[in-house]
Amino acid sequence: MKILVANLGSTSLKYRLFEFSGERATPLHKGGFERVTDYAAAIDDCLADLRDSGALSGEGDLAAVAFKTIMAENLSGCVRVDDKVLRAMEACNRIAPAHNPPYVEGIRVFSEKMPGTPMIALFETAFYQWVPEAATRYAVPESWFELGVRRNGFHGASHKFIAERSAELLGREDVAERARTLYARKEPQAANAPSLRVISCHLGGSSSVTGLLDGVAVGNSFGTSPQSGLPQNNRSGDLDPFALLHVMREKRLSVEETENVLSKESGLKALSGGHNDLRDIKAEADKGNAAAQRAIDVYIAQIRHWIGAFHLELNGLDALVFTAGIGENNPWLRAKVCDRLDRLGLVLDTDANAAAGPDEAVISAPEAPVDVMIIPTNEELVVAREARRLLANAA
Repeated sequence: MKILVANLGSTSLKYRLFEFSGERATPLHKGGFERVTDYAAAIDDCLADLRDSGALSGEGDLAAVAFKTIMAENLSGCVRVDDKVLRAMEACNRIAPAHNPPYVEGIRVFSEKMPGTPMIALFETAFYQWVPEAATRYAVPESWFELGVRRNGFHGASHKFIAERSAELLGREDVAERARTLYARKEPQAANAPSLRVISCHLGGSSSVTGLLDGVAVGNSFGTSPQSGLPQNNRSGDLDPFALLHVMREKRLSVEETENVLSKESGLKALSGGHNDLRDIKAEADKGNAAAQRAIDVYIAQIRHWIGAFHLELNGLDALVFTAGIGENNPWLRAKVCDRLDRLGLVLDTDANAAAGPDEAVISAPEAPVDVMIIPTNEELVVAREARRLLANAA
């Protein structure tokens, strides 16, 4: 069984092909395109690359095309995509304007080009279905909650992979299996040993922090939308709603103008004075650019804030994990995040941290009570595995 996983961004298409033998997945091929302006042409190029590489003889080789979709109205989990699912996704376009429209368009194009191939969506929100209600509710009227105003949580595939892999590396196969089979259960199976407490930091162009208890999420720094939580590359992150109303009134901004500022002109880009790539921001800060340094300081402060929140919620910590592009490749940032947290058990091995990345590594001091780890995430594997499970259950 071959499953193609397509990761669609606002201007990008990345893809990985997996072949399954039972539950065992073997990666066969990967590729991608940046600065995509025509999804139909990019998907044609993707399929041509898979044929030219010998990974596929034709589209008929595929059991499914699977997608790491973000959110849909009144829908989550792993589902086969039809017009009803696409309409539910479109209903959330205004909540996730940088994410949902590309997926809706891309899925439609794939469906037109491959009408006989199942399209399967694994929603990012699925990983947070067992988060305690107190951690999901905002203090707003019930009618608002019924409209979807709640903490949803995102980066679910990434944090789920970290839940699995961190447990494996820490010698807790029971927790790893619990995390691997999470979506196959109505309720998570209880761990059969003392609790495993992990905080996962997915730090990239889009960033979030999640607390994991025995492989299950207890919360996530995102809120109703992926525009919230930590400062994102060009999206605001958390913001007082009355500050927003104040600015709209004073600047006489329309809803559309405000949406554009929050989703395209805020975040690290706004703080740094125009840069939305942390590599550029760090280079500017090293040259003495105060705005760039401010962006770094705010970003790190928010990461530490959420680590502290989940450390308290978990009642301690066994491991802190850095993943995604920023987390995996920046020793200086990991050092700043862990600075002066020795009383929480977080002590880095300076040499190990400096030498690590982007491969798996333990970068904490040998005597430290908490393991600090780098684990490259594999969201595509999680999506492919859940798509295979859905197809197997439907057979």
